[in-house]
Amino acid sequence: MINVSEQHAPRSLIVTFYGAYGRFMPGPVPVAELIRLLAAVGVDAPSVRSSVSRLKRRGLLEPVRTAAGAAGYALSPDARQLLDDGDRRVYATTPPEDEGWVLAVFSVPESERQKRHVLRSRLAGLGFGTAAPGVWIAPARLHEETRHTLERLRLDPYVELFRGEHLGFAATADAVARWWDLAAIAKEHEAFLDQHARVLHDWERRTYTPPEEAYRDYLLALDSWRHLPYTDPGLPAVLLPRDWPGARSAAVFRALHARLRDAGAEFAQVPGGPGDSAGCDPGNINGG
Repeated sequence: MINVSEQHAPRSLIVTFYGAYGRFMPGPVPVAELIRLLAAVGVDAPSVRSSVSRLKRRGLLEPVRTAAGAAGYALSPDARQLLDDGDRRVYATTPPEDEGWVLAVFSVPESERQKRHVLRSRLAGLGFGTAAPGVWIAPARLHEETRHTLERLRLDPYVELFRGEHLGFAATADAVARWWDLAAIAKEHEAFLDQHARVLHDWERRTYTPPEEAYRDYLLALDSWRHLPYTDPGLPAVLLPRDWPGARSAAVFRALHARLRDAGAEFAQVPGGPGDSAGCDPGNINGG
């Protein structure tokens, strides 16, 4: 069994739970229920309470009373937007095509230079590579999510976004190898495979899917996976090294989702689960 305390932070698991199940519940998730559901993946009650407080301070969770008057928490509108944006990455079902690039070019006055670090960290967190100082690049399909993020953080006045194609002078594959640390990204895919491919193998040998076990293994797999589509922005396969592990890790996660997500919903008591429709797919609050 995976050592939860070492590999899965309580705050991240809470975000992952809301992405997978909590946002489909008919009202706010009661605190007592949140404690029960996080206990299934090895998080104790004090850790749940302290992590929820931090997420509340970050504006991601809002305290709301349930219909019965119990204390509970719901996602903020900003958090829901983040999850909606993340769905398109976390649950991409086909390999990305080469649709060109989006460029983010920013200029920050010296009097506000602290915002340069925020901009760099946010663009890196969205999966952008560095083409030149102050010039960041990512696959073009990420432009909408980038726009949402910059507007939410009120950083849009400092940035211009452009769409286009790479015209040289270096071969695009060579340029991509400079813009991103492909070796580091590959290592993260391999770490996911080392941890979760064997979990999938074990489930493939079973005919019954117990809800609590499915919930536990799915939530842990999602918690590991949901950061990867941000570290790896989904570059076209033709631009990547041979034997790139990204396709293998994506296949493992998709198979775990297909096998475990709905059975896990029974344990989480999500009513009227929408199955594999786009609306049920968990998203991402990057760095959560």
